[in-house]
Parts: sequence; structure tokens; C-alpha cells
Amino acid sequence: MIIQLKNSVSDYEVTAIKSKDLGYTFNDIQTQVARYLICIGKKEIDLREIGFLDGVQDVHKVSDAYKLTSTKWKVGKTSIDIGDGIKIGNGDFQIMAGPCSIESEDQIRSTIAHLKQAGIKIMRGGVYKPRSSPYSFRGLGMDGLRLWYKLAKENGIKIVTEVMQVSQIAEMHDYVDIFQVGARNSQNFNLLDELGKVDKPVLLKRGMSGTIEELLQSAEYVFSNGNEKIILCERGIRTYEKAYRNTMDINAITILKDKSHLPVVADPSHGIGVRKYVDKIALASIMAGADGVIMEVHECPQKAFSDGQQTLDYKQSIKLIDKMNQARLLVEA
Repeated sequence: MIIQLKNSVSDYEVTAIKSKDLGYTFNDIQTQVARYLICIGKKEIDLREIGFLDGVQDVHKVSDAYKLTSTKWKVGKTSIDIGDGIKIGNGDFQIMAGPCSIESEDQIRSTIAHLKQAGIKIMRGGVYKPRSSPYSFRGLGMDGLRLWYKLAKENGIKIVTEVMQVSQIAEMHDYVDIFQVGARNSQNFNLLDELGKVDKPVLLKRGMSGTIEELLQSAEYVFSNGNEKIILCERGIRTYEKAYRNTMDINAITILKDKSHLPVVADPSHGIGVRKYVDKIALASIMAGADGVIMEVHECPQKAFSDGQQTLDYKQSIKLIDKMNQARLLVEA
């Protein structure tokens, strides 16, 4: 059960609610938006007993293990405000594009020029890269992030980049518009707890072998620590198939949109991992209801420091962006 409290609720009223003999334990949660009491228990009660108490705005019965991220209490879809009028969710669609890794100043400038030409307002890229091999390029770190942020801000471009550990959050905070949690950290609960304490959007990717419920539970960690600005991302899961890098779970996009009020974006680049198929998976994701697409783009993918095999060049990117805009018109029709 979720008790949504009034903005004007007093500590006395909260104490009075908690003192009611309901047979529940109470978790008091304050977010950027509202204050909630998450009530855990199995006793059947008449919700009207709670709804009429002083300080209560609304009360919702939610049987899901994930509660705040569920549509069972919030029927309307959530829109995440990135700033400067850029929003994701509840009818607002965004394309996020850029290289797998931030490599140099020239690369940043070239990518920004490409995104502006295409009308894209959010640039993706990695300055801390979790790589399977310790000998692969692992990013430029904070020096690269500061340079990237400076150039992006000068051009009205927002940044989404991956944070890998708790100790990086504070130093990255002022240079990031959206914190990304990668698949390998999808169940790093210490990291999720701390990202719940920042007032910036978090793009949360599904784990490589994670279920839909596990992704929603991970989002619950962020939400329950105070941050409602969460974007879910389907990026493919690991299966026995060897013909492509991952199995892009298009089904998950539709299911997540049904189970959660949070925006859902698709990552077709990682989802299939093969450049020539990325456009088809991106378009399928839009038709499945995705609120956005995050994809990898590089001026010369063959020379990219990482993930070149799944990265589009600028010509392919422009062509796909045009197709995605057309697909959006079909979805909205």
C-alpha cells in the first residue's frame, strides 16, 4: 500500500497515521516531488480508513513488489524534465546519440555538429567505460567529461554518460545532465541508493540477464531514496544465440510501459550489436511504444576506440533519424 501525503502534512499527522493499528510497517519516503508512506503487510483493510485521515492526499493498494514505480498507483505517465524544455515520456520522445567512448576534442566537436544538424538535443558518450578486457580503452575520465560538458553546453546539447561507482557521483554531478547506470551495474544497490539522493535524471539499463521485474526493482531503489527522475532502458539480454551480440527484447518495451509509469527508451546499438541491423531494431522499438532511442554514432566507426561494430556513421545516422521521425508520426496517428 502507498499512502501519498499532502504537501502541507505535519509531523504530528504523520505520527498519527503511523500509530494506527494497521498491521503494516511504514517506510517514510521524501522525494523531489512528494512524500509517501510505503506500507508493507498482508492485512486486508478498508482504504477509506486511511484516506480520511488528516494529512493524507491519496491511498493506493499496490500488490507488486515494486511499488513506487508501478502503474497501480500512478495511472498517468511520468515525464522527465531534462532542462531547457527537453522532456522524455508522456508523449515527449527523444533521440540520444553519440559515440560509445569520448575520445578527443575533435571527436566531440564533430559529433555535436552532426547532432545539431539532425536536430538531436542529447548526446550520449562514455568517459568511464566498463570493458570486458582490462586492456581495452576505458575512457578519458573527468578531464574528458569537463571538456565534453563545456563544448556541449556552448551548443545547447545535454549529456548522458555512465557512472560506475558511488565515489564518482559527486565529481561528475555538475558536468552531467543524465546519469546512466549500465547493464553491469543494474543491481549495484549501493550505487542505486546514492543516485536516489541526487536531483538529476537517472537512465537505468536492464541487466544483461535481468528480468523485467528486476529492472523495476532496481528503479525502486532509486525512487525510494528520493529521486523520481528515472528513465528505464531496454538494451537487450544475453541468451544462447550467437548470431548477434544480444537479444533485443522488444516485448519488454511494451510490458514495461504497461507495468510502470516511468519512461522507457530503447538501445538498439547494444540490443543487437550489429551495425546493419540497428535501424530495423530502432524502428521496431518505436512501434512497440518506446519514449526514446539511445544509439551509438561515430564519424568513422571503423576507427572508434570501442563498439565500432555496432556504431552508425553520420550518413546512416541521418537516414535513421529521418525514418524514426516518420515512425513517430505513425505511432501518434
